[in-house]
Amino acid sequence: MKYPKEYLNEIRVRLRVSQVVGKYVQLKKRGKEFIGLSPFKNERTPSFTVNDEKGFYHCFSTGEHGNIFDFLMKTQSIGFGEAVKTLAIEAGMPTFKFSKTDEKREKRFNIYKNIYKLYSEISIKNLLDKKNRSAIEYLQKRGITKNIIEEFKLGFVSAFNDNYDKLLKDFSEEEITATGLFYQNNKTNNFVDRFYSRVVFPINNLSSEIIAFGGRVIENKKIAKYINSPETEFYKKGKILFNLEKAKLERSKTDEVIIVEGYMDVLSLYKNGIKNVISNSGTAITENQIDLIWKIFSDPIICLDGDESGQIAAIRIAERLLYLISGDNKIYFSELPEGYDPDDFIRKNGIENFSKLIESKEMIQDYIWNVLIQKIDKNNPYEISKFEKKIRNLFVKIKDVTLKKYITDNLARKFSKLTPNLNTSNFKKRNFKNTQILSQTKSLYNQKNKFSEENFKELSFMFILVNFPFNLSRNKDKISEITLDNPEYEDLKKNMIDCVEKDEINFDKLEKIINSNSKLIDEIKINSNIKMIMKNRNEDEISEFLMEILDEIKKIKKTKKIKNLETKMINNFDDQSYSELIKLKTQLNTE
Repeated sequence: MKYPKEYLNEIRVRLRVSQVVGKYVQLKKRGKEFIGLSPFKNERTPSFTVNDEKGFYHCFSTGEHGNIFDFLMKTQSIGFGEAVKTLAIEAGMPTFKFSKTDEKREKRFNIYKNIYKLYSEISIKNLLDKKNRSAIEYLQKRGITKNIIEEFKLGFVSAFNDNYDKLLKDFSEEEITATGLFYQNNKTNNFVDRFYSRVVFPINNLSSEIIAFGGRVIENKKIAKYINSPETEFYKKGKILFNLEKAKLERSKTDEVIIVEGYMDVLSLYKNGIKNVISNSGTAITENQIDLIWKIFSDPIICLDGDESGQIAAIRIAERLLYLISGDNKIYFSELPEGYDPDDFIRKNGIENFSKLIESKEMIQDYIWNVLIQKIDKNNPYEISKFEKKIRNLFVKIKDVTLKKYITDNLARKFSKLTPNLNTSNFKKRNFKNTQILSQTKSLYNQKNKFSEENFKELSFMFILVNFPFNLSRNKDKISEITLDNPEYEDLKKNMIDCVEKDEINFDKLEKIINSNSKLIDEIKINSNIKMIMKNRNEDEISEFLMEILDEIKKIKKTKKIKNLETKMINNFDDQSYSELIKLKTQLNTE
């Protein structure tokens, strides 16, 4: 259902963009606009602007742009309807009503939420009751403080209670049954509290409304340790993550979020200052959940329990989600020692050691490789063959074509390193007499390792210019406009450009320049890593490749300049530097 334009425009008229954004971002007036740190990226220099006259915000560092509805949807990870309702209330307007079907569903949801709210209040009172001292003692034993109990609204459901009768005073049997909080005993037909004998953890939606519970038994060993609410009309396990509504508030500080298995793990990290933590509640992470996470955090880190079941679950998640990764959205894994969950690890080793463990995270592709390769005999060609087939079948499904290319290239190098391990005992040791060649190779390798990314790009650029001089006339203007960082390369480039007269190359003049710079040109040919790439290429392909390298050099130079400006502005903020910084970031994002 669409909202009428008049209704949306009325909200826009009543609320300034800076008024809405200012609740989440610290804004500073600058001319006709406001500036602040981006809520979409962790940054030190403000690149986020708000313009009340034009009715939009714009983030130069990420390219995010929109109106007040877009801002709320993207920063709070809510739907358009929820954003409209929130802003309408803020603007002092009545919420818009849709069709009878929509009204009925909304009414059911309000009843559903009210039942959960009342059930939560009853469980909180029950937790504080002296009769249930064992529940509080259990939480204290697990290191859960009073503040955490209150912030997460933890409660307790005793084995024998009258919760159903209490709810029945305000709600019908049908409405209570729809929540999944109770089930009917087949023999007695009585309604049984699903969470009896358990500490309960409210599971909220992104609007911080309770829509489900998780429960942990504290004494009765005959029943399941952990249970969750069953799926209902308003609770879908594959679309909800425990504590995401709180964790999302950390998005402006970090791109990372830690995903753990249990509620206690979340509470343990949270009380120790790591608030960007969520739980998959012991279930497999779904595509819907990872997509939801990526809308808020680009770098989720999966840290499941160190027991066998936890590690089996982790590799299954990795294999299932691998194909979804892209240049912007990554997945990392962090392994705990055997027998530990995050809560155990922190209580025994401290939060600092846990943070170090998280810092040593592996990207999903490396994690899959390292886990699976441990399961094979590297000297057995049949096992390696099966391993390679499985790896290739997994990685070929990656949707991001460019990322897939580089990952598979890296895999090819890894596979090539496995081959020497096969049947090494059957090979005799060889004595290599030509140690001079080996020494030269080693020297060359060490020399190449000293080059920066910009050095390599300039080296590739000069290799093409020297070996394929037709580019001098074809791309003279574009070659002339760039200044190379290496002074020797820059001088050689200028001298070669001077050989172009009336769009024609003076080859006699060029030959003299080549001969007079023979030592430098030999170094360029030896150190370049694109010799094989240029083989059997036609002129158009070579010219196109040269232009790509030129663009990459320009981007590197702009990035360096941005970093220098940011460093400068930390100590001395001035309008001219800020304007130049914004201009460079805009150029970089649009290229």
